[in-house]
Amino acid sequence: MTVTCQVCGGPIEGGGGPGRVASYCSQACRQRAYRERRRPAGVPARELVSDIGERLARLRLEPGLVFHADVEALSTRFAQLRRLAREAREGREAREAREGRESRDARDVRQDSGAAAAVVEGTEFVTPSGVTNSREDAFTGLVEGHRRELRVHCYRLLGSYDEAEDLTQEAFLRAWRARETLEGVDNTRAWLYKIATNLCLDFLRKHNRRPAPYEPVPGMDSGAGPPPPRLPWLQPFPDDQLPETPASQPAPDERAVAGETLELVFLTAIQHLPPRQRAAVILRDVAGWSAQETADLLDSSLASANSAVQRGRSALRQALPGRREDWSADPPSAEDLALLQRYMDAAARADIDAMTELVREDAVLTMPPNPFWFTSRDALFAFVRPNLDPASPMFAGHWRHLPVRANGQPAVAGYLQRPGTSVFRAQLIDVLRVEEGRIAQITTFEPHLFAAFGLPMTL
Repeated sequence: MTVTCQVCGGPIEGGGGPGRVASYCSQACRQRAYRERRRPAGVPARELVSDIGERLARLRLEPGLVFHADVEALSTRFAQLRRLAREAREGREAREAREGRESRDARDVRQDSGAAAAVVEGTEFVTPSGVTNSREDAFTGLVEGHRRELRVHCYRLLGSYDEAEDLTQEAFLRAWRARETLEGVDNTRAWLYKIATNLCLDFLRKHNRRPAPYEPVPGMDSGAGPPPPRLPWLQPFPDDQLPETPASQPAPDERAVAGETLELVFLTAIQHLPPRQRAAVILRDVAGWSAQETADLLDSSLASANSAVQRGRSALRQALPGRREDWSADPPSAEDLALLQRYMDAAARADIDAMTELVREDAVLTMPPNPFWFTSRDALFAFVRPNLDPASPMFAGHWRHLPVRANGQPAVAGYLQRPGTSVFRAQLIDVLRVEEGRIAQITTFEPHLFAAFGLPMTL
């Protein structure tokens, strides 16, 4: 009997192991099902649209500070609306797959062929649904479906959400300028991957960024552990911007590097590789391109590309903290989510003892791009305690947190109400790694990506 995926309806290979029946064909489908279960009923799209309309009607151009604050509030509402629109699109695509409509790959091949001809010849293009598109519309339809996976691809190479966004947009601009070459292109996705990969490699060659150990901070006890690697450019990636289509599943000998390849531990490890090895490993083991396709995308011989992949895999295994199997790629368990809630509640109460119980003794905290770091629970809370204690002259204020998902990990967005103020303002995003029921690592990011996560800047 053929077992089909509960999310996309595709066949499941492998069956899930002895005594188990697999429910999902890939980790991507497993995570999508998890997000569907966690999504509250009654998406407030209409309320958001109404709120945006009311805010636009009340928008004041003067004074400048008020105008800026009103527009900033509007930008977060639009980000939330885009997030809901993405989820609605994903739901429609999942329903189409379950209803057995024509395969997406076959449809894309037909549409790519017609759209490419329209782009090159400057003619109009009629889609399968009967819509007539201009040359610009045909080009947009040809490339736009690949935006999300190209942005994730650039993010894995660079480790920065902002730079991945910029280079993805630059890749589309370069593709438009080179649209006349589409006539000889058989695979639009590969063509775009090649453009984006070359842009990222050029960027990395110019900036020559490699992780280096944190330096001691004068007057600060960072703990007795070895300094962790410092990546000042590292930024979080919102889970709801992940591509809808899972990458090809890796061969058994590649699974050591191909699991949850957005976790910050993996991102940090792969940033140690030279740019070309990094690109070769990501193209081959993460994006799912074949050995020959990887060589073609890198403009190299098959032997050279295979050598880069093998050297990159070896170096990556050494850079990862322990065996890959020791940290799960599954979505957070119920226990992890309960731990996250206790963490938020304790922070809101400024209950430092309760927070301490949730953290491992050898916990590591880093704060890119800031130079602060800690490698033990005692050192971490010696730094945090005065900021949370209302009786301390260093008291920062009261906290509220919202749960989010970043890099396939549990995370919280923190808002701070400073003494003498009445508003909770965006302050940080904490991405957590949980091991054996406790928090093993906290990576604290600055708040400028709140809009990308669909979060307001104030509560």
